[in-house]
Amino acid sequence: MRTSWFGSMRVRILAVVIGLLLVSAVGSVLVLRAALLANLEDEVAVSLEREAEEFRLLAGGTDPRTGEPFAGDLEAVFDVYFAREVPDEGESLLAFVDGALYESRRATGAAEPGELTEATASWLALDADRRGVLDTPVGEARYVALPLEGADGRDGVFVVANFPALERDEIEESVRAQLQITLVALVLASIVGALLAGRVLRPLVRLAHTARTISDTDLTRRIPVRGRDEASMIALAFNDMLTRLEQVFATQRAFLDDTSHELRTPLTIIRGQIELLALDDTEEARAETIALVTDEVDRLSRMVDDLFLLARAEHPDFLRPDDLAVDDLVEGLHRTLAALAPVHLRVEALTGLVVRADRQRLTQAVVQLVSNALRHAGPDATIEVVARADGSELVLTVGDDGPGVPAAEAESIFDRSVRGGSAAAGGAGLGLSIVRAILEAHRGSARVLPTDGPGATFELRLPLGSDVVAGV
Repeated sequence: MRTSWFGSMRVRILAVVIGLLLVSAVGSVLVLRAALLANLEDEVAVSLEREAEEFRLLAGGTDPRTGEPFAGDLEAVFDVYFAREVPDEGESLLAFVDGALYESRRATGAAEPGELTEATASWLALDADRRGVLDTPVGEARYVALPLEGADGRDGVFVVANFPALERDEIEESVRAQLQITLVALVLASIVGALLAGRVLRPLVRLAHTARTISDTDLTRRIPVRGRDEASMIALAFNDMLTRLEQVFATQRAFLDDTSHELRTPLTIIRGQIELLALDDTEEARAETIALVTDEVDRLSRMVDDLFLLARAEHPDFLRPDDLAVDDLVEGLHRTLAALAPVHLRVEALTGLVVRADRQRLTQAVVQLVSNALRHAGPDATIEVVARADGSELVLTVGDDGPGVPAAEAESIFDRSVRGGSAAAGGAGLGLSIVRAILEAHRGSARVLPTDGPGATFELRLPLGSDVVAGV
């Protein structure tokens, strides 16, 4: 199923991230612009006050050329001031004597004196200091005007005006450049983010594709995983789930195969006997048929129980493990086996050892081996059970003096429904499969030991220690 372009998780994640970055970037640029403009206003105000204060101090002081006070000599005050003062950026300095412009200096971006005709008229009419704002042909200006009274009755005015339009334009240009750089960076970040998002989400895409292609008959597909990010962890979890599902389906198929294989023979026998009974309904034939059918039904019941047990072997609750003292476990085995047949039990240095196991399941496995030995070696067979420790493992061996197991069948004898041609293997059916399932649930193993002569020896191994976690 194809999704729309915006329905893609990668696009939606990228759109949200880029949107947030865009809002953040534009917001930060606008805040920066506002801060720079406010800072410019403060700088202009401070600069005007500084110039005005410097002029006041100079006018109220002495002439550095003569060492005498200015004493109202307006021309001398203006000459000294303009000789050593350079206007700041966007600033104009103007001096008026008796209504006429005496001297002026201006920086780049400031207005010419001729462009301040209206303002000049208002400044010349002042009789006290004034601070204000006025509109000029080059933009808004802030000023400080200081009227002066000369010694000979003449009037003068000193004006310092600041025209911040040039600096504002520089700020606006810087903001535009910053905004352009931010947008370019966002475009590059979008491209890189799209590539990275695609790489990060690739395991999820593969997961969806794999999920669409698997079926109950093919669970072998897996998602290639690279890296250790969250998406890779999801892919790993999905692979683990597929592995578990594959095991479950394999168990179900094996159960069905075992059922069809094991039940076919007794059902065929039962059907044949019933057909014979229809042809020969004498009392003797009927009794023989009933006995045979009853025997086959009992065997069917045992098979069903065994198949159910094997099916449960993969479940977590198949075992109920506990910490068992090995010598106590072996003693319980001896009591159980003694009720079956004369069994020689040999124990080698097991005092103080502990094994984590399900006592009933482990006993069931050993009893199954002894029953198998009695069935194939005969009721007069010599059966020996040996319990010993081998490093970190508990080893239980069940041996008999029967016909033994051919080497060619030693590996397959524990497989479900495998029946060899030998007496030891023939009729083993599901019993040995149950033994192996019990030992594997204990994280142990079951095998047939090779022998030089007659007789079969089965070996069971499971870990010693109370920290062993049983079950599959």
